[in-house]
Amino acid sequence: MLTQSYQLYVEQTDPAKNMARFYTVAISETLFGEPCLIRRWGRIGASGQSMVHAFAKEEDAVRLFLEVIKTKRARGYRPKPEATRVSC
Repeated sequence: MLTQSYQLYVEQTDPAKNMARFYTVAISETLFGEPCLIRRWGRIGASGQSMVHAFAKEEDAVRLFLEVIKTKRARGYRPKPEATRVSC
């Protein structure tokens, strides 16, 4: 069982380069209760690609979660501005 929820959605856009990318990362549980890190990425508006990493311990999943966030921030990905978010 996870101790808390982990999820992040970031975007990188540059109209001059016709770039509109998204990246999302979240920690969830498998059907067997093991922690897993789910990564999705692609062009904004498309379904994109995904990758799932399974772990024995939540700490390992959190470690990769933080590493992925650090890498994406270094590459220019930023959280979507509040003004353009759609609430459900």
